[in-house]
Amino acid sequence: QVQLVETGGGLVQAGGSLRLSCAASGRAFSDYAMGWFRQAPGKEREFVAAINRNSGTTLYADSAKGRFTISRDNANNTVYLQMNNLKPEDTAVYYCAADGAFYYVGFLRVTSGAYDYWGQGTQVTVSS
Repeated sequence: QVQLVETGGGLVQAGGSLRLSCAASGRAFSDYAMGWFRQAPGKEREFVAAINRNSGTTLYADSAKGRFTISRDNANNTVYLQMNNLKPEDTAVYYCAADGAFYYVGFLRVTSGAYDYWGQGTQVTVSS
């Protein structure tokens, strides 16, 4: 079992920045690839970014490329999402998730159903 708790959401103006954190507890954090997803009202949950176990590989949705950065600190069991140049369309509840599957170094998945554990989410609201 892995427990995940997201923090760092809030209200920000367009063009601003936020840094989301996701603290993990339970099984060894370094055994999991980590992902960030988001869900806006009336929309399906969508992939934002993912990072593999040793931070050697990252993957981003097109909407996040060049603006968001995912990182992790295995010593402190935390994954981060730095979000810059935020836009109103980034408004959503942001979730972190843990994926225990491993097939090769750098293996990452973008489908929410592949992830084993989820946090409760943190709201990000970007005003225009």
